[in-house]
Order: sequence, then C-alpha cells, then structure tokens
Amino acid sequence: MVETQHKYIHSGQLYVAVRPTIINTVLGSCIAVCLYDAKMQISGMNHYLLPLWNNEGLASPKYGNIAIAKLVEAMEAVGCERRNMVAKIFGGASPNNFDSSKNLLVGDKNIQIAHHSLGEYKIKIVASDLGGLRGRKISLESHTGRILLKYVQKTEA
Repeated sequence: MVETQHKYIHSGQLYVAVRPTIINTVLGSCIAVCLYDAKMQISGMNHYLLPLWNNEGLASPKYGNIAIAKLVEAMEAVGCERRNMVAKIFGGASPNNFDSSKNLLVGDKNIQIAHHSLGEYKIKIVASDLGGLRGRKISLESHTGRILLKYVQKTEA
C-alpha cells in the first residue's frame, strides 16, 4: 500500500498531487480552489490572497485570476481534462468584522473571482464554504477529492 504524503501550501502557492496526498492550508480572507478529476483520481489546490493581478510586477499565483489559471494548467499537465474536473472552493472570510456596507471586502472580491474564473473554464463548483467571520483550516484528500474543514477561532486567524 502507498503511504499518503502530506503537503502544506501557503498563500501564493498551488500544488497538484498525482500520488495520494493530504493537502492542507489555513484561510482567512484568502481563497483555496480545490480541483478534482475523478477519472484520474488527481487533485490540486491553490491558495490566493488577492482577486486580480493588475498587470504590474510579477503575474504571481497570489492573485486569484493567475492562481486559478495556473492550477487548471498544472492539472492538465499531468493528464487531467477540464471536462472531468470539479471544483470545491473555500475561504473569503472577513475575520476582522469590517463594515461591509461601504465596499466589497477582499474576501468578497476573492469569492467573485473564483466563481467567475471557474465559470469561464466551465468547471462545475460542487461544494463551497465561503464568507463569514471565521477562518478555516482545510485538508484535501487528493485521491478522493474529499475535504475536511474546521473553523478556526478569531485568535488563530
């Protein structure tokens, strides 16, 4: 039997697991998009901080529009096909309890980018846990696409 690996990803990173791996991250206003191809039994996760790259500086996966594109490309590079991928998205909290009536918060903008980008790729979102005031710890079981989610207390976020 193959031993399951563990991988932690930080903001601005992504990871695609071709062998059984538990991919972990912790989110506040950031978003993690998890893609799963059931036919290949391969998953990937990104963790982005900001919604849009503004064409200045490096096109880094810390931006949602870049991170989602890079994750889809990385999944395809290992043999996955978009038509077989499904998405699960998490995060976008407002842990500092700002007044959201004035402007869309970073978390809200991050959520919008995830929905928009996945829609453009025609990748169906099959599960999500978004917004709210608390951060999240998520673990993705790469070979099944299963997610374990735990909310974190404000002091941890």
